[in-house]
Amino acid sequence: MVEVLRGGIVESAHRVHVAVAHAEQGLAASAGNPAHQSFVRSAIKMFQLLPFVEAGGVERFQLTGEELALCTASHGGEPFHVTTARAILAKAKVSEAALACGPHPPLHEPSEAAMVAAGQAPGRIHNNCSGKHAAMLAHCMQQQWVTDRYHRASHPMQQRIITTLTRWMRIDASELAHGIDGCGLPTFAIALDAVAEGCAKFSAAVADHDPGPSAIFTAMARHPEFVAGTDRLDTDLMRIAETPLFAKVGAEGFYCAGIPSLRIGVALKVEDGSKRAAEPALLAVLRHLDAISRTELDRLTKYFAPEILNTRDEVVGSIRVNLQF
Repeated sequence: MVEVLRGGIVESAHRVHVAVAHAEQGLAASAGNPAHQSFVRSAIKMFQLLPFVEAGGVERFQLTGEELALCTASHGGEPFHVTTARAILAKAKVSEAALACGPHPPLHEPSEAAMVAAGQAPGRIHNNCSGKHAAMLAHCMQQQWVTDRYHRASHPMQQRIITTLTRWMRIDASELAHGIDGCGLPTFAIALDAVAEGCAKFSAAVADHDPGPSAIFTAMARHPEFVAGTDRLDTDLMRIAETPLFAKVGAEGFYCAGIPSLRIGVALKVEDGSKRAAEPALLAVLRHLDAISRTELDRLTKYFAPEILNTRDEVVGSIRVNLQF
């Protein structure tokens, strides 16, 4: 439970479901309902990227570490994100018009303000998922698949992703519940323990130097600013953590994480979809697992124990985590 306090009194609370899995031992710890089913949204972009990487896409298009990290991103639309997404499309010889994701303003507020001041309208390239979409278009070019409707569930690109998920997670493709994500791609409702197990296996693969997962993990860990951006938990956590790990946010309070050295994966869902509860909950879980130290947690206080301010910028409340495995 993540509790929101005002004047020392609990004003509201968010229920959180957590599954922690070990690559070989299965479910290792849980809170709430570890079998809770939820749409994974953007939290599994590492797995959506795997088919491209395993097919030699990084070498074929000579992607840099920064470009590969952006392919996993829910980025803020900062100028360096946009430039990098365009570079991936240029290497694949695909235009921005081919992106299936719709336009929205940059999530990074200063970048949005700069565009407004310059009289610029956001394009598809500013979509927080444009890096993932660029990688999918590059994979289509590599495999000589048509790029039209690459975002539809029936396209070979999306079928390859489903095959990848069933390889890494304990799921049956015929029983997989489908939905449409905010960027137009298919998304799937999967039990938390199955997602955590997939993240644990991914972490173990990194520890065992499996080329595909290792390339993705290395790009994320070395270039975390391309995975999210300025003042974002994913970026700051991966930058600060002395024990290398990956963390990936998904919409509606979903989070995935993995610690290769521990061969552990984490999947977390805030029942009501609250972002303000997801970030403290993830950090509490990682601290409980000794994946981050007390000192590192203190450096992430603005995410772990954010202050609640009123319109006078006075501190009027706080957020705390009540974690019981």
